[in-house]
Amino acid sequence: MSRIEFVIATAIILFVAFCLGWFANWIVNRFTRVAADDVAQLDRMSQELHEAEETRDQAITYLQQREAELTNQLAQTEAELRAAMDGLRDARQEAEELRARIDRQHVG
Repeated sequence: MSRIEFVIATAIILFVAFCLGWFANWIVNRFTRVAADDVAQLDRMSQELHEAEETRDQAITYLQQREAELTNQLAQTEAELRAAMDGLRDARQEAEELRARIDRQHVG
């Protein structure tokens, strides 16, 4: 192999190596780069997620307030029911006492 053949072979090998390196770089960049549309879509999705989290937090706050109101209302209703039941019990007892007094007056 003469010197010129050696230089030409070396040049061809280096050119093929350069082409393979360039192609590999192009492939890597093609699969790793993020398109502007993808970035915009990710921004939009993150904004929607943030809004959904805020809505969820507001809903949780509303439900907690509503639960507290309903618990308070239930406690008040139970207290009124106990008072009404006590009043009814007293009225029944008084009615029984009056019936007994009337029966004693009719008998006596």
